[in-house]
Amino acid sequence: MPHRFDASASPTIRVTVLGSGTSTGVPLIGCSCPVCLSSEPRNKRLRASIAIELISDTGAVRTILIDTTPDLRMQALRAPLKRVDAVLMTHTHADHIFGMDDLRQFNYRQRDPIPVYGTASTLATLRQVFSYCFTEGQMGGGKPRLELQEIEASLETPFEVCGVSVRPLPVWHGNLPVLGYKFGESFAYVTDVSRIPPETMEALRNLDILILDAVRHEPHATHFSLPEALDTLRELKPRRAFLTHLSHDFDHYATTAALSDGVSLAYDGLTFEVTGSGK
Repeated sequence: MPHRFDASASPTIRVTVLGSGTSTGVPLIGCSCPVCLSSEPRNKRLRASIAIELISDTGAVRTILIDTTPDLRMQALRAPLKRVDAVLMTHTHADHIFGMDDLRQFNYRQRDPIPVYGTASTLATLRQVFSYCFTEGQMGGGKPRLELQEIEASLETPFEVCGVSVRPLPVWHGNLPVLGYKFGESFAYVTDVSRIPPETMEALRNLDILILDAVRHEPHATHFSLPEALDTLRELKPRRAFLTHLSHDFDHYATTAALSDGVSLAYDGLTFEVTGSGK
């Protein structure tokens, strides 16, 4: 009999980086650069996503995904993920949503629909792209059972997922408004960002751990470059920072060695625990 999950208690929060790569993944198809040809596991990057496991005192686990990448099946096998209880969507670019069909295996195991949280525009796109999930028809082959849950893109409207308070973090991905997410007062995840509004900057100050976008060395129209990410971190002053959505510009060890204390490149399989991030 599975352990009962007590949402009234403050669970241990364990974060796993399922993917740390940019939209192409690393290695890049057809590329013969040293990073793409590297045998170093930390230079192999699936598309950007994290899993947040909430672990109760009884040992029960609930799992929240941020985004469903095209690599979700491999990410779930590698982690391994035993269940998915909710999904938080940052935005609807292909590298962040095109693994959504793989959620049906978790439906089968758990025998319940999975809530998917996003803004009104995000949910409208999901209904269009994955229309077969939301229309009547035969089940042949199976399809994911999803419950779309609309949230506001506002710092002032936190919501609760599996007993944990989550705060939407409005940021800009070029000209596209997208969301990061803050859990309690200790941890936040902000990928696919090129500009952070002042009010969101205030919400990101002095975290214990921040995962932040840094796609390459040179400026980019829709993502932070490494220098821009480092400038942002110097202002925000998290205790620990990991950079994600990484291209093949970055050799893991050479780049991390050149970064300041407390800042590292994220890598697929990175796991850490967060304190003080409950209700």
